[in-house]
Amino acid sequence: MIADSHASCSARDIFCLMSNRLRSSSTRRASNREGHGLQPCRTVHPPMFSARLKVVPSPILRHPAQKAVFVFVLTCLLILPAYARTKYQQAGPIHLGHNGQKWAQKTLSKLSVEEKVGQLFMPWVRAEFLNVNDPEYLQLRDTVVKYHIGSLAMTVPFEPPFLYKSQPYEAAVLLNRLQQDSKLPLLVAADFERGVTMRINGATSFPHAMAFGAAGKLEYAEAFGRITAQESRAIGVHWNFFPDADVNSNPANPIINTRSFGEDPQQVGDMLTAYIRGARENGMMTTAKHFPGHGDTATDSHLGVAQVTGNMERLQATELAPFRKAIADGVDSVMVAHVTVPALDPDPSHVATTSSAIVTGLLKNQLGFKGIVVTDALDMGALTRLYSRDLGREAVDAFKAGNDVLLIPADLDASVQAMVKAVHSGEISEARLDESVLKILEAKASLGLNKTRLVDLARLSEIVGKPESIALGQRISDDSITLVRDNNTLLPLKKTGTVKPGLPYQKVEETSDRVVLVIFSEDVRTGTGRTMERQMRSRIPDANVIYVDPRIAGAMSDAVLKAADQAQSVVAAVFMAPTPGKIPKAVSDNMKNSVARQDASSLLLQNLLDSAGRKTVVVAAGNPYLAQDFPAIQSYMCTFSDETVSEISAIKALFGEIAIRGHLPVTIPNVAPRGAGIGRAAQNAN
Repeated sequence: MIADSHASCSARDIFCLMSNRLRSSSTRRASNREGHGLQPCRTVHPPMFSARLKVVPSPILRHPAQKAVFVFVLTCLLILPAYARTKYQQAGPIHLGHNGQKWAQKTLSKLSVEEKVGQLFMPWVRAEFLNVNDPEYLQLRDTVVKYHIGSLAMTVPFEPPFLYKSQPYEAAVLLNRLQQDSKLPLLVAADFERGVTMRINGATSFPHAMAFGAAGKLEYAEAFGRITAQESRAIGVHWNFFPDADVNSNPANPIINTRSFGEDPQQVGDMLTAYIRGARENGMMTTAKHFPGHGDTATDSHLGVAQVTGNMERLQATELAPFRKAIADGVDSVMVAHVTVPALDPDPSHVATTSSAIVTGLLKNQLGFKGIVVTDALDMGALTRLYSRDLGREAVDAFKAGNDVLLIPADLDASVQAMVKAVHSGEISEARLDESVLKILEAKASLGLNKTRLVDLARLSEIVGKPESIALGQRISDDSITLVRDNNTLLPLKKTGTVKPGLPYQKVEETSDRVVLVIFSEDVRTGTGRTMERQMRSRIPDANVIYVDPRIAGAMSDAVLKAADQAQSVVAAVFMAPTPGKIPKAVSDNMKNSVARQDASSLLLQNLLDSAGRKTVVVAAGNPYLAQDFPAIQSYMCTFSDETVSEISAIKALFGEIAIRGHLPVTIPNVAPRGAGIGRAAQNAN
């Protein structure tokens, strides 16, 4: 790999060299033409070469050899800059051509068993700035080299509840460096369920998938795929673990919830198709997950084994329908869930990930899927509990079940050694190993990674976070806002002014209780609700904004209720979205994730509704099922997401600045059916 500047210099050097030779030859052959040689190299600029060609004295080009050399130089000048431009990844529609197939087969034939096994594994890589001699980077590089790693799953540092997002340049530089350090090109994946901004600052922000279901426009889902693909490829990520094919039919589901497009299999399938089309046309591999369906479960598989209890008829009509459609429409991969499905495999020791009946029998044979089958993360509690005595064995059993890519093993070394041993012993045939490795290599070739691995850092600022992309993400969020209940006494809220400019460090905010905004979050130390606060204060500068979380809600209860009692209007914004592995409470000594409010915050919200329900609008910033636990809610609005775009949309809707036109993509038991939504025209649009 050579940089553009290097390629340009090479062309320039060739021209200079040839010019000098021509000049020397001309002097030797015709001394009387002295002074008629080519101009010094420093005056020649390739873009203007054709113009300068007109003033080059012709006598020195009369000799055939000189003419041939000159044509060669001209060709180099024209071709090398173009070659330099194509040395970076050029994202386009995913396509595996003859040359790509040939490369994959040739590469496979040269790999040892250990190298083939390494291609199956996908460990974490946390995008952050790392010096080339940083021990953390050296360990990462050595892992890639030692185990012949084929793929990486990009994320960012995470210390609950804090997620430390990276910058586009930091991520791209790290991934470029790892690509250079690897013998074979690396396939880089990420969980960009809400766009690249889930992990990277500055990218386009989108709401959760359920918001797309509420907006109901397939063109939004396609644009979502297109923009995410463009921004992903710009930083060096080729594969997104999305879209979510789960049908969220269980309101108590703690881990899918708003990650799903909704509860209707047809709508979910249509959204999948649109997203897949937009993503693949722009060079990003897609993933339908979590096979054979995780929507009708009540357990977080990051913590324990979830069970899908429906019979075969139910599975075919609901859970499997979106997967069937995604496969027909060309999804690149399917991710298998750590769930038990008695109707498909009655063995209680088999989760779908390790079940040949489900992965090979159902997915590959019955549904005819020919793409890459990837496990859900092998370090999740649902699986590690089953293999606590031999963590390496989970990789072997998952591969034997039919999976191709082994995602984030709990113990990489043990898993690799177990796989190599299984191949050498004959437990896994080399033909079966070759089948999966060839899929992976062909995927790399379909993305053009067999030709170029690096991304162009100079183009990041052109592709990531385009104003038109950011505006579209906001518009999608705006169109998803759904008004479920309205007592017709509160909305729209009225502005009272704008924030007055002040000197740094000398600004004193005055608040009143005319409008009170209570932000219920999981942890007040995070950034949750900060955008909503700024948006509220830009319209009502003296609004009283109060943050509470389960740890402090009890202590703040009296102050909140007093402020609400004195207020004309109260907005209770409840931020609650599915968080993998979240453990908010212990039930009978078993750790359990939940999206239901069963803590001090819940008690405070109930007291608030009891004392000031008529003048309170509850905004569900995430989980729409919240209302079923609080039947006293009189005014209820859903954003289906806790992203910043959703915070902005909520405030705009509360003040009547945008039309409210969303419809519930799910049924809220005892509150409203799927499709419900009170329409409101914009009243105070700016």
